[in-house]
Amino acid sequence: MKFYDLAASPNTRRVRILMAEKGLEIPTVQIDMMKGENKTPDYLAKNSLGVMPVLELDDGTCITESAAICRYLDEIHPEPPLFGRDPVERAKVEMWHRRMELEILIPVIQIFVHSNDMWKGRRPQVPAYADIMRTQVTERFDWLDKELEGRDYIATDGYTIADITAQCGVLMAKAAAGIRAQPEQKNLTAWWERVSARPTARA
Repeated sequence: MKFYDLAASPNTRRVRILMAEKGLEIPTVQIDMMKGENKTPDYLAKNSLGVMPVLELDDGTCITESAAICRYLDEIHPEPPLFGRDPVERAKVEMWHRRMELEILIPVIQIFVHSNDMWKGRRPQVPAYADIMRTQVTERFDWLDKELEGRDYIATDGYTIADITAQCGVLMAKAAAGIRAQPEQKNLTAWWERVSARPTARA
């Protein structure tokens, strides 16, 4: 296998954290988006959208989308189980993983795309939309803080892909949008300290 990575991307970070949690070492190719390496014919043959990540299997099959890559790796390396251990857990993990994508990670990415100079000329930017997403993420931090009352992790009693996705979203919210958990959000703060202290957090 071969993993095509973009170091600063929260989506590729999701896969790196999962690989680290499972102790996987997969040969990695860094793609330089600023140099247009993601728009070359060779790369577009692997992912026609020209985005990262891509997991290329030994037979040439290419899996794109970080959630799909994570699910595939969890299937072939089931320990530790990061997508749930039984039908109920798997459903709960899927529910919370989807929520973390839709309510936190994707809005944070949209803030960055619509407000950062890096994207000028690359994608149409609507600053007002970034402001709307900023308000949403701030509100969702408060929502997640309440949901975490009495819980160590988001979906189950253990660390799962839902935590990984939320972790990447919260990190990017702080780094790229200046949005942080507030002192009164004690449950969210405790969760963040818990997940960011894991040895895999810097993957």
